Amino acid sequence: MAEHAKTETALTDYPRPSVAVDVAVLTVRHDALRVVAVQSPRGLSLPGTFLHPGERLAEAARRALSSKAGLQALDFHQIGMFDAPDRDDRGWVLSMAHGSVVPHESLANSNDIVEVEIEDGSATSPLAFDHAEMVTLSVEDMRRRYAASIDPGRLLGDAFTLLELRKLYEVVYDRELPKDTFRRHVSSALEGTGDTSTAGGGRPAEMYRRKTEISLPESAAVLFRA
Repeated sequence: MAEHAKTETALTDYPRPSVAVDVAVLTVRHDALRVVAVQSPRGLSLPGTFLHPGERLAEAARRALSSKAGLQALDFHQIGMFDAPDRDDRGWVLSMAHGSVVPHESLANSNDIVEVEIEDGSATSPLAFDHAEMVTLSVEDMRRRYAASIDPGRLLGDAFTLLELRKLYEVVYDRELPKDTFRRHVSSALEGTGDTSTAGGGRPAEMYRRKTEISLPESAAVLFRA
């Protein structure tokens, strides 16, 4: 008895969404957390673009940063898929949001960006589509990473004082951190460089660097988020 061959339904017979990528680039300037935005027909938005045929998401994200914001060679990672059916009134669009944390010097050569300040974990200026939600998610992602290791975005460079490190963490977590308690929680992940700094005035302050592959204790996350 002959078997009937199963007929596969062509993928083109199914409705398909467009796929986009958007990148929330966070930085710190003048003791404030900021996100990179660009001007678009919808107002301020995160750098983003649509995925091209045969292109990977990371390739599209790099292309968006370069073509929309004039930014090159930034590290980034996926933070979440935004899939609300009505998120874009032009049609059915899914967007893979990416996050990045970079020193402000990395943005110095771009004239295409607008820096939007972040307060209470949210952008202080309206952003197009659901990009404000992406910013909030990127801040949460940044805080998780900063609770796990010392300044993974290298906002302070290779060497820094404890005061500089504490002030940075106060910006990241938007709260004051007790000096002695902060030192106790981060000291195991630091080592002295042997140098001192007088940048803050007063007595010379010891300089530190990150110990390689040393995580912060879990209690640090409790302190930072308390």
